[in-house]
Formats: sequence, structure tokens, C-alpha cells
Amino acid sequence: MNTSKITIGLFVAGTLMVVFGTILVFVGPIIIDDQIVKNLVIDPKNEMTYSMWKDVPVPFFMSVYFFNVLNPAEVLAGEKPMVEQRGPYVYRKRIQKQNITFHPNDTVSYLEYRRYFFEPSMSVGNESDVVTIPNMLVLGAAVMMENMPYAVRLMVSATFKTFKEGPFLTKSVGELMWGYDSKLVDFLNKWLPGMLPSTGKFGLFSEFNNSNTGLFTIHTGKDNIHLIHKVDSWNGLTKLTNWRTPQCNMINGTAGQMWPPFMTKQSTLPFYSPDACRSLELIYQREGIMAGIPLYRYVAPKTMFANGSDYAPNEGFCPCRQSGLLNVSSCRSNAPMFISHPHFYNADPVLLDYVLGLHPTEDQHGLFIDIHPMTGVPLNVSIRLQLNLYMKSVSGVGETGKISEVVMPMIWFEESGYIDGEILTTFHTNLVVLPMVMEYVQYCFIGLGLASILAALLVYHSGKTFKRDLPCRTQTDEAPAAYKQTDTLNGETAKI
Repeated sequence: MNTSKITIGLFVAGTLMVVFGTILVFVGPIIIDDQIVKNLVIDPKNEMTYSMWKDVPVPFFMSVYFFNVLNPAEVLAGEKPMVEQRGPYVYRKRIQKQNITFHPNDTVSYLEYRRYFFEPSMSVGNESDVVTIPNMLVLGAAVMMENMPYAVRLMVSATFKTFKEGPFLTKSVGELMWGYDSKLVDFLNKWLPGMLPSTGKFGLFSEFNNSNTGLFTIHTGKDNIHLIHKVDSWNGLTKLTNWRTPQCNMINGTAGQMWPPFMTKQSTLPFYSPDACRSLELIYQREGIMAGIPLYRYVAPKTMFANGSDYAPNEGFCPCRQSGLLNVSSCRSNAPMFISHPHFYNADPVLLDYVLGLHPTEDQHGLFIDIHPMTGVPLNVSIRLQLNLYMKSVSGVGETGKISEVVMPMIWFEESGYIDGEILTTFHTNLVVLPMVMEYVQYCFIGLGLASILAALLVYHSGKTFKRDLPCRTQTDEAPAAYKQTDTLNGETAKI
């Protein structure tokens, strides 16, 4: 075979493979990003992603821990409260979006309903367990009435006695969670409608079960993928009215389930939480891997619940107490309620001096969200918050006794979920394996192309060397006998 043809063939093939592989290096990521954008847009045509958004298939759980008061009588006498953590009492959370309406401006509105189902096998204890916690109706109302005329406070105290309401409640977990019958609650709902958040039984989570989180309107990402999932309005509002400054009243970020794709380590996770009555923001902490999928972990900054003195932008959330407490009384019927991290993690250490039995650690009490940065999809979520009651002795309200001024932890809860099973496998295949295969293919083309070009050069060089080494004949050289023929015209032998 002609070596020049082999050389040209190898060189051309190698050059084409190098060019094709180089093009893939630049075009491959664009193709992947384009597919991500195409599949993430909130659109019924995207069957898999739309169904995941509409009916979240990932199992979510709410784990509730109660702070059982061990010394209620001593607390009434002015001593420090001593608490014992009880739980977790675990509930499976079912999330479903309804009343989904798409709008011409590339937004979509929906109501998201939530239901909770007790999971005995995952719980430490049962809903029939009995615990003792402060009575919000009594101790909360006492603080709310502190500046009312003394006669009014006496009348309130007399009302408590009439309905046999004391400063502490000793009831089952199920009753405290989802509601218990109370003649005082019935009385207040009849004569002071709207004073309490619920009109039926009174419980810490009675307004949460079988309820929605308000009417969210979010961007679909069709017009701009960087706006996807971001809140356009909530209950028709583009800003809140609970707080004292425009910055604190802003509705920022997403609804807290997904975020825009193509995140960097400088990105943050802003979201609006109706339960916290404000927007929150998590910050990047570190990289990680979950089942072979790369992730970024985001955590709460120490400034999240800092008071206005320690972090000026939070001044609008005041009146404040110590750092680490968010005053939510303005959206909780003016009840003296505060939100914090569990066990006052990341809070002013002085709060731990007022209550015995708290032991904050980052692993158990810090919140985090693990995000796949390329898609903005959460892989592992753990949101942990604590509900606290500000209580003190109020003159005229005998039920408060000599209670020392204290921010009293009542419960803390963790809402958690992670991608698993078939969803995780599909996620891993489409967003990890396929891009990796494309990356290998492009470099294989470049490698094979370079190898082919090198082979062409070697063949070309070998051909030149072979020709140079062949022996040369002169005109006097005798041709071999095999090349002698007889000239039939003259009968002589001719040399050819």
C-alpha cells in the first residue's frame, strides 16, 4: 500500500478527531446547560420535573422535641426553670400544591397544603406521652396585659381562675400538638374573636395541619432562568407590614424548596418563610458529595437572629432582646413569642444561664441545606427552629407568681428530607454520569486524534528513511541475467 496515502489518511482523521473533541470541550457544557434550563422551567410539558414540583415526592419529616419542665412549682417561686428534652416525636409531612394557575407574565400561583402523619416507628415515645410546658394562654396573656390598668389585670386573673387555667400545662403530646378542648379558648373566641390564631381546639400546631402556607406567586423561569422559583408575591403582597423597616419587610428569594441553577460559592440561599413571618438567607459553608453527586452546603449565618445592636440591619425586627432571638409577636397575635435555633445555638450565652438543661451543638442544632449547585435542587435538608415564650411575674395576675423574667424554650422541631431511591438514581445518571461520559468522550477524541497525527508523522518519517537507504545503480552496472532477452530482429542478445 502506498505509504503516502496511509500518512495522509491518518493525518486527516487525526486532525478531524482533534477538532471534533475540541469543539465538544466548548460546546458540551453549553449543551448540558441548555438541557438543564429546558428541563427545570416550571411547565406541565416537563412531565418529570413538573410532577416533582407539584407533588413533592421526597419524603419529608417533622421531628418535634418538647422541653418538659421538671420543677414548675420552683419556677413559680422564682427559681431557674429546669427542663428535660423529650422526643423526637416524628411526623411524615405530605406536601401538595393545589389551585395552580399560570399567568401571562411567566409566573404561576398556587396554594401548598401540608398534612402530618405520626410515625411511631421513628419516634422515641408516643403521642400519649405526658409532658409539662408553660401555658401560653396564661403566661403569654399576662405579659400582653402588663401595661393594662391594674383592675383589668385582676379581672383577667379572675377569668383564669374561673376556667381553672394555671401557669403550666400537663397534657399529652398529641393534645399539645394538635389541640385540646379548653373552655377558656371557647370563651375568648366567642367574646374576643380574632384574639387567638385558631377558632377550634388550641394546640401548638393546630393551625398547621391540613392548612396551606398562603397564596404564593413565583416565576416559572421561562423568561429568565435566573428568576425561577423566586417569589413575585405572597397573598398578593410584594412586601410585608409586620416589621419596622422596608428592608426587613422585603419578600426575598424563593419559597424555600428550590433555587435558580448555576450557583457559585458566592451565591446565597434567600427564601421567604411564612412561619417565621420574614425572609431568611443561608450562606455557603463547604463543598460535599452525596451518593456521588457534588453539593454545596449552606448554613445560617450568626447574624440571622442577631439583635439590632449586634447587626444593624436587624434593627427593623425589634423590639429585640438578646442576640439569637427573633421577636415574632407582631405576626402571632402580639403574643410574646420568640424564634431561635434549638437550645439557643448561636445565641447570646446569657440565655443558657436562665434555663437549666440546654446543651447546644452545631451537629444537632444547626440548620443546613445541601444544594446541587448546577440545578439549584436541594439534596438534603434540615431546618431546625425553636419556639420560646417570654414570661415574667406580672402584678395583679396571681397565676404568674414570682416567675423570674426568662425566655422559656417550649419545643424545637426539625423539618428534614433528602432525595433517595429512583429519583436519586435518575438525578445521578442525568446530571453526573452523562456529563462525565461526554467529558471522557471529548478527551478520547482529542487523545485518539493526536495519536493518529503522531502515527502519520512516524509513517511519513519511516518512508523517507526507507527510500534514503535503498542502493543506487550506475550506467555500467550489469543487469541480472534474468533481465537478459534475445533480440529476435538481429539475433543478438540485448540488455534491457
